[in-house]
Amino acid sequence: MSGQKGNYPQAPKYINDFSKALAGEVRILLQEVGKLRDERRQLQQEIAELMTVKAKYSSGGDYAPAWAPNPEPAPAALPPPPPPAEIEPAGPAPSAWRTVHKRPGRREKKEHKALPAPPPPPAIEAPPPPNLPAWAQWRPNPLFTPQPVSASPVPAPPRPGLFGPSTPPPK
Repeated sequence: MSGQKGNYPQAPKYINDFSKALAGEVRILLQEVGKLRDERRQLQQEIAELMTVKAKYSSGGDYAPAWAPNPEPAPAALPPPPPPAEIEPAGPAPSAWRTVHKRPGRREKKEHKALPAPPPPPAIEAPPPPNLPAWAQWRPNPLFTPQPVSASPVPAPPRPGLFGPSTPPPK
């Protein structure tokens, strides 16, 4: 039994070569992913710094010079707008309803028999007074009718084992 480790046969040489080549490729890909992650983190930090500088030096920021003129000039006194001209009513708007004409070549569907209307639900009782505790305000559902429970529970049939019926114990 030379050439075997334990009870496992030795793997063919091409599997070992393939595993080594695959491990090398995975290592290279992981290094590239690490570089991309670092570049992404660096770009995010640069963007954050640029946004900080923009917030500081924009109008109203921490470093806005006091001598700079206001970015918006004061509006000149505008003459008051002219009074609105009287608009004559244009009359009633056209109707939004439209007439639908049936096509002459179509057959009309037969009328279905109307189903009997379900019985109306029972009247709801008046709500309890609000000063009662929450547990005392509970009312049973009038639409729920409980079914009688059987006297003895029916035992479930024995389940077969995971891989079929179990074998009898040894004698």
